[in-house]
Amino acid sequence: MAELRADDRLDKQQARRAFEQAADTYDASAALQQEIGSRLLERMDMVRLQPARILDLGAGTGFFTAALMQRYPEAEVLALDLAMNMLCHARQRDTAAPQLHCVCADGERLPFADDSFDFIFSNLMLQWCMELEPVFTELRRVLAPGGLLMFTTLGPDTLRELRASWSAVDGLTHVNMFPDMHDVGDALLGTRGAEPVMDVERITVTYRELHTLMEELKHIGAHNVTAGRPRGLTGRHRFGRMAEAYETFRRDGVLPASYEVVYGHAWSPQNKDVTRHDIKVGLDGLVP
Repeated sequence: MAELRADDRLDKQQARRAFEQAADTYDASAALQQEIGSRLLERMDMVRLQPARILDLGAGTGFFTAALMQRYPEAEVLALDLAMNMLCHARQRDTAAPQLHCVCADGERLPFADDSFDFIFSNLMLQWCMELEPVFTELRRVLAPGGLLMFTTLGPDTLRELRASWSAVDGLTHVNMFPDMHDVGDALLGTRGAEPVMDVERITVTYRELHTLMEELKHIGAHNVTAGRPRGLTGRHRFGRMAEAYETFRRDGVLPASYEVVYGHAWSPQNKDVTRHDIKVGLDGLVP
């Protein structure tokens, strides 16, 4: 797996603050994220699984938590997110759902007992994790034998136009770095999940003006949270130079923003051989 430069590594606390601040504006600007998650959830049509306990990993405002509860009304569903404000919105969305639990925690250190869930659903969360293999190891630990993990994440061609435009201005990191599909697959294989499957989809969203894209990224909390990000405000002159460079991508009157979407799933082996961990927080002990 390719090693990230120190400047490209994520600042997890900065990511948490960005999503806390974006909770009120997220849903109105997250059409792409909702479309990608819907495509992921549609893949469950081909799977025979009736989970009793479900984890929505990186649940955000609970859009897919609600969809999971509707799809599996008998299941107990847990929404986990790094940002408490996001979970407050998730709770408000489903105030009358007794089977819903919300937990604010880091997806890289899950506070659950081994074998807690039959199904883990994660839409566009993994790209915010430091290292993928430890995350997949945690997910395999809390996934019951025969359980299913389904996820999406972003690949390195995501926002390539924005990255290239900033590169024309300076050598600083302005756009988050995302792992290659093969690196994601290697990390998944490293945790010995059963029957892993990976595929990629490329989506282009178009905008008439660059500021619309930049506002949308701000409203969903998708800030640059790399360690090497520029500190302080970006001056008008530098932003203007970047905008000029972005104009070279304009075609048919619109500006493109590319997204490389990585889809993956894997089953938990029926006979798991990972070392069992002490119980941290069992699902039955969570505060609804």
